[in-house]
This record gives sequence, C-alpha cells and structure tokens, in this order.
Amino acid sequence: MATENKYKHMKLLMDILYKAGIEDIIGSTNIAIDKVFFDSRSVDKFGLFVAVRGTAVDGHEYINRAINQGAVAIVCEEFPDEAIEGITYIKVKNSAKALGQIAANYYDNPSEKIKLIGVTGTNGKTTTTTLLYGLFRSLGYKVGLLSTVVNKIDNLIVEATHTTPDALQLNALLSDMVEKKCTYCFMEVSSHAIHQHRISGLKFTGGIFTNITHDHLDYHKTFDAYIKAKKAFFDELPENAFALINQDDIHGEIMVQNTRARVSKFALQSQADFKCKILENQFSGLLLQIGPNEIWTQLIGRFNAYNILASYAVATLVGEEPVDILTAISKLLPVEGRFQQVKTSNNITGIVDYAHTPDALENILKTIKEIRTGNEQVITVVGCGGDRDKEKRPIMASIACRYSDRVILTSDNPRSEDPETILNEMQAGVEIVHKKKTLAIINRKEAIETACSLADEGDIVLIAGKGHEKYQEVNGERLPFDDMEVLNEMLNLLN
Repeated sequence: MATENKYKHMKLLMDILYKAGIEDIIGSTNIAIDKVFFDSRSVDKFGLFVAVRGTAVDGHEYINRAINQGAVAIVCEEFPDEAIEGITYIKVKNSAKALGQIAANYYDNPSEKIKLIGVTGTNGKTTTTTLLYGLFRSLGYKVGLLSTVVNKIDNLIVEATHTTPDALQLNALLSDMVEKKCTYCFMEVSSHAIHQHRISGLKFTGGIFTNITHDHLDYHKTFDAYIKAKKAFFDELPENAFALINQDDIHGEIMVQNTRARVSKFALQSQADFKCKILENQFSGLLLQIGPNEIWTQLIGRFNAYNILASYAVATLVGEEPVDILTAISKLLPVEGRFQQVKTSNNITGIVDYAHTPDALENILKTIKEIRTGNEQVITVVGCGGDRDKEKRPIMASIACRYSDRVILTSDNPRSEDPETILNEMQAGVEIVHKKKTLAIINRKEAIETACSLADEGDIVLIAGKGHEKYQEVNGERLPFDDMEVLNEMLNLLN
C-alpha cells in the first residue's frame, strides 16, 4: 500500500535534500538513505529522521531516540548540544517545509509527472474533487483522487484518514498514481495542510477556490489567519498553473492577489469567465444553463450548481470540449453523505448531509426551503464536534431554528468533551421564540429516531453534521455509527 511508506531503493542523502532550505551541515551527505521518517517511533536502520515541530509534539525531543533506532541522518531546525559521531545533521529553517520537499525528492517528484489539481475552500472541496474524478474518468482518463471520504488510484480504493495525508503519504500515493499511468489527480487541500506545509514540494497544475466561511477558528484563532492560510496555496502556484476562483465569494479576489498563476473566475451571480444559471431546482436534481447549453444533473441545490460549474471550468481550462464535458457531468451521481436522500412510501424525505459549518448548514436548509411546497415540516437533527471551534455552536443552532419547523440538538463527535456541555453551548443560540420547537437529546441514535417519529406524510428530515462518516468519536474511541443506516432503519419501521 502507498500509505505504508513504500520505498523501492536506497537514495543518496545529498539528492533528497535538494531545495530543502539547508542552512548548515555536520557530517557527510554522501550517504545512502533507505527510508524517511518524521515519527521517531517508526524509525528504522539507514533512516533519515526529520524533526518537525508539531502542534502537540516537538520532534527535536526525539532525535536521540531516532538515532538509537537506526537513523543515520537528522534534519532539524536546531543542532543538538552534542553531535554523535557518524551521524549527519542538517539544519534547515523550517523542518515541516523541508519534509515536504524531501518526500517529493525521495519519490522522484511525482507531482511533476501528473496533472495535480487542488481544491481549497470551507465547503465544496469533497464534492468538487469527487465530481472532477468522475468527470475525467468518464472522459477516458486514468485519474487519482485525494479526498476526505476516500483516496483512489484510478479504481483502486485507499482508505482516507485525514483531509490531506502527510507529506510522505501524499508523495507515496502520487508515485503510485504515476506508476498506474494516471494523467490527473484531484486533491482536497485543507487549511491545516497548507499551514503545516504538508503540500510543500508539490507542483500543482491548477488550484480552485470554492468559498470561505467561519470554520477551524479553534486552529487558526482568527478568520484573517484562516484566509491567509488558504491564500498561501495560491501564492505558491507556478506561472504555468491556473487559479480558478468563485467570483461570487467576497474573498475570491484576495486569494489571487499575489498569485503568478493564470486567473479565471466562475459565478452564478457576478460577471465571470464561466457563468451558470439555475433553471430548475428540485429534489430530483438541477436543470442548469452553462453558456448556451442546458444540462440536467442529479445533484441538488445552489451550492452544487457552484461545484458543477467549477468542475466544468476546470475541464474547459485543460482543453476538453464543452459538449463532452456536459454529457459526462449529466451522468454523475451525488457524492456519499452530501445531500444523500432516502424516500419512504408515504413520501417522507430523509436527507443526510456532512454540513458541519454554519454556512454549509444554511446552504442545505436554504435549498430545502427553495424546493419545499410550504405545507410540510422540516425536522433538523444537528450537533457540533467536540475539541473544535466552539464559536460556531450557538450559530449553528440558531440557523437550524431559523429554517426548520422542529430542531433536535444532539451529539456529533464529542471526542474528549462532555456532550452535555456542547449541547448547552449550542442552546445558547436558540432564541426564546424558537425554544418550544427545540429538543436536546444527547444520544444521536435516539435523536434521529425521535426526528423520524415526529415526521408525517410529506415531511423532510435532515440529519446534518456527519454525512459519510461511519463512526462516532467518543473519548478517543471510534464507535461504529452511520447516520444513513440509522435513518433508513427508522424510516423503514414507519413505512
């Protein structure tokens, strides 16, 4: 497997240090390296250990442990007080950034041999990358996918553990894609991955900006820092790359202020290079006009019109024919856990969606509002994750109440936090006028069951927050849990 840090042959240290930002060296770089590590627990003989300063752990504290386990070279930001004879030490300005470049060099720079296109933004990353993967496979290409839901090397599935894998895993996966003769790879690029330099050393053919709204402030601390992290991706794009931005987002222009890439824009509301108009928006799909052409797609909602338009724009920018692109898009299926629907015989519509930010939740509920006839109830089940951005908790509860007839606040992934505390913080956003229609049920399964039992013929039940996830994270343990499975089970009982 690519993610097991697969190495095919030893390499000279001097070769894999190219462009790593070396400031000083103790020892020889004319030595053979078998493997590269940044986790001291995994270090093996003839290894190169890169001491990275992480958010919780500083790799510099584990240099001697790495040497004891067989490391023959160390990349660090500070030399240790005492250098061990026979060990090579390389001082760099930023170890995390150096690791990205070293990983790329070790795997023979696979991103230079594949057309790597990154998608960044608060919402729409997974859907857009997945649509592009399906679109380009339909157009006849072998394609790679790096997403939150799953990683794919053409039709081979490789389990995803983070939004963006670490630099070694990334380059291993890209190397396997090159070996399997993939022409394109579409990749979600998270703000964490940009800030932590996990994409350092990668060469992108293009970058897409979907939108930016309130999220990850637990990590970035301020919205300005979050914007700067996203912008850094476009700052680093090469001259021969393209930068595609959502012109309807007020932060779109900021993203490309300093980019060297060719800038193109897509929009539903503004003047842009790629324009789209929604002709029909129903639970069965969207009828869109893109340029002079009309297209029917099974995807639903205004937010998906943006994802579809971005995918169309990318395919056009790399030289595909508009008619071929639209034909392929019309056959694409919705992404798992993104406005995923189930319908009962008595016409209750159940929807599971990953919406875990205020903007994403509002987009989903606005879409339901646009499609509903007005007589049915909208019953929303929503929670907020533990150990994450606390500021959005009351906001999400407020949004759910504003657009729903009944609201059940519940657990998401509480992680190490007390679920009751999370619910109390969400309830702070419930206005007095909405108190009567709001319930708080800690047990997520019970919350979904209650929502279904409240539904009458024609009603809409939205389960938001976890989408495709097949687990619930409680006190460091991942317990099996699938929103769609629970929803299906309950709605079938009501049939």
